[in-house]
Amino acid sequence: MSHLLPSELSILLVEPSETQRRIIIQRLQQEGILSIQTAENIEAAKEIITRHKPDLIASAMHFDDGTAIELLSYLRAKPDCKDIQFMLVSSECRREQLEIFRQSGVVAILPKPFSAEHLGTALNATIDLLSHDELDLSNFDVQDVRVLVVDDSRMARNVIKRTITNLGMKLITEAEDGAQAIELMKHNMFDLVITDYNMPSVDGLALTQFIRNESLQAHIPILMVSSEANDTHLSNVSQAGVNALCDKPFEPKLVKKLLYQLLEE
Repeated sequence: MSHLLPSELSILLVEPSETQRRIIIQRLQQEGILSIQTAENIEAAKEIITRHKPDLIASAMHFDDGTAIELLSYLRAKPDCKDIQFMLVSSECRREQLEIFRQSGVVAILPKPFSAEHLGTALNATIDLLSHDELDLSNFDVQDVRVLVVDDSRMARNVIKRTITNLGMKLITEAEDGAQAIELMKHNMFDLVITDYNMPSVDGLALTQFIRNESLQAHIPILMVSSEANDTHLSNVSQAGVNALCDKPFEPKLVKKLLYQLLEE
């Protein structure tokens, strides 16, 4: 097991307001963060990232030269930046405005103002994503667990893959939607399915119904990862046979706990 300490994290804070920068820096220091760089806009952030890649970027939503979405897209397009985690700190509360961040695999979305608990959870999730903590299973060798990851967002799949790879899982197959997953399951056996809910063509509910009612793998554990807030939809997937649900962005520690429960049953 290799686990980082908060004091070992390097953070880039991208925030246009000097007052907000001071407040957030103080909160980070209270959590034991020692290495903090700051930028007031996207171009300044890019310059810093070119010189020194942080472990985590904590970013506001709006800047004089663009938005956090543009900064996030820049990072996701650069192979050498794929390990940088991203946390949004914003007063934005409209779900449709935040959905792109949830789907892109951000480590956390913090409100303004945020609590010490919010920040601590986000920092712990970052540490978990950067650390290696292999699952100790009695029924499987974790490296032999065959996982099917289903999500129409490549970035979300990458976050899921990274999380479960850190837990020791190596045999990972990807599907871009439920239809592709169904075809893969017709010709391959898996030990675990991790699927998104909202997908084009065949969504997570339809995929779950296929697995439980039509496949040769009807008893396979299914973990659904979703930003869906509709209680009726979530009730439907539970009734269809999903074993566990977790939110986007998800906490790696929670995912580890759920996977341990699913695979040890």
